[in-house]
Amino acid sequence: MKSISNTLASVLLWSGAWLGTAAHATQDLPGGPAVRQLNLAPPVTRIAQEQHYLHWMMLIICSVIFVGVFAVMFYSIWKHRKSRGAKPANFHESVAVEVAWTVVPFIIVILMALPATKVLVAQKDTTNADLTIKVTGYQWKWGYDYLSGEGEGLAYISTLDVGQRQMSDSGNVANAPADYLLRVDNPLVVPVGRKVRVITTANDVIHSFAVPAFGIKQDAIPGFVRDTWFRAEQVGDYYGQCAELCGKEHAYMPIHVKVVSAEDYTQWVAAEKKKAAAKADDPNKVWTLEAILPRGEKVYAANCAACHQPNGKGAGPIKPLDGSAIVKDEDHARQIQIVLKGAAGGAMPSWAQLSDTDLAAVITYTKNAWSNKTGQLVQPSEVLAQRGK
Repeated sequence: MKSISNTLASVLLWSGAWLGTAAHATQDLPGGPAVRQLNLAPPVTRIAQEQHYLHWMMLIICSVIFVGVFAVMFYSIWKHRKSRGAKPANFHESVAVEVAWTVVPFIIVILMALPATKVLVAQKDTTNADLTIKVTGYQWKWGYDYLSGEGEGLAYISTLDVGQRQMSDSGNVANAPADYLLRVDNPLVVPVGRKVRVITTANDVIHSFAVPAFGIKQDAIPGFVRDTWFRAEQVGDYYGQCAELCGKEHAYMPIHVKVVSAEDYTQWVAAEKKKAAAKADDPNKVWTLEAILPRGEKVYAANCAACHQPNGKGAGPIKPLDGSAIVKDEDHARQIQIVLKGAAGGAMPSWAQLSDTDLAAVITYTKNAWSNKTGQLVQPSEVLAQRGK
């Protein structure tokens, strides 16, 4: 009876887990995953369309070969079985048969290789791009730098929406939206109909930038530069994820690409450049504690709270900031260096991409939030002085 009870409990537990998972997977996400999706994502680029064609062409060819070979094999076994008195033939090699089973597969392979090679070459042709964007993988977020074309000079970090991370941590996902764990604070914005070259690299470990609707998947490797490209033919929102296991937060590293019209893209670039100009603070400006704390709280919520928690208590191997001796130390250099260069073998990533003022603000915030209340103030000039060390 005990064994039966344990089995029944296991079945109920598995069923509950399956139903809990299925509870929020009740609607398709345009540009992202679909409920009970079996085929590739609907393509919105020419390359993705060619990949779909290759997929079905090769699947059909392989299926026909499979059915043909096994049909002949099973027919031969059945037709020439011993119970029917079949006697094995006694013959030597046949030149015609050997030529046939060599030439025919060779022709089939060539017919498959020609269109595949054409698509593969086209996938790597990143010349004559209208925009060039460097995509940097971090644990666990994406950095986007617009290197050339309209929008040149823009740069920002894209992280998982804080609300969705909190929803995941709580386990209460019964009413999760269709874009659960795919919503980000800053999507990658590109214009429709323009060739976008994507240069990938990474800051810590190997990541992979993959957007199924575009037919692209390019590894981002520390110390190396790889590239790919796409030209979206439809306006819309398209989703992907890091496709390389990159650590414990791998599931929280989504990609959101927003494809907009040329006019909307021009307006977006203008607005972003205004924001960038407003954020270009003078690192020599002297701040007061009251003025810098609200900014530090915003920087913390956008970049740090996902790991260290909004209450600063940390979680698992993530060390708490509330009560930390390093945070409360009057010597600011050590905490500044950790924020600039990272620590714990990459578990704490580098945040050098943030401005001196943002880093000074968030460090000051941690020194005065929760129970710390040190009253210490870190100026941007201190961060600037530590960058070269």
